[in-house]
Amino acid sequence: MAARKIQVLAFVGAPAAGKSEAASIAVELCIPVVTMGDEIRKELKERGMPLNDENAGRVATELREREGMDAIAKRCIQRIQEIDTGVVLVDGIRGIAEVERFKEEFGDDFLLVCIEAPLDVRYERIKSRGRGDDLLSLEEFKRREERENSWGMDAAMEIASRVLKNENSLEQFKADIKFFLEHYYHCVS
Repeated sequence: MAARKIQVLAFVGAPAAGKSEAASIAVELCIPVVTMGDEIRKELKERGMPLNDENAGRVATELREREGMDAIAKRCIQRIQEIDTGVVLVDGIRGIAEVERFKEEFGDDFLLVCIEAPLDVRYERIKSRGRGDDLLSLEEFKRREERENSWGMDAAMEIASRVLKNENSLEQFKADIKFFLEHYYHCVS
């Protein structure tokens, strides 16, 4: 029996650029989503650690140091392969090693999309999200971005095959994402 072919679309972008919002549109369109940050949140829960930016950053860094810079991608690949559909969206690439791991696994069936938004817009969004790991001052938010860049996030953003801007209203961004998903994957009506 031939192996099932999976098309993997992955979003990369700075914190609060709109990756999770874009993923929510995919869910509305019945496209399965694998969220990389869920692996960190799962690890925090298993360790009995509260969800906050410091703990999330520490655990993410530890996993990368212990298992390789593609540690989170490796964990997500297994989840992707368990999904019974032709298209899967990966939310939250954080480094170039993750991109390389996904490309190694899925080859030409992997498409990296960068979502961009200005720092001031992203910071306003993060303050209103209400996640435990988002309760940050502007300086802490900048340090979070620096930490993620140290994992190769900025390098991953630079090699994305597509760039989607998220600079206008939420409604416009949602419409742009829906258009992108519908027109590039023809898997939704």
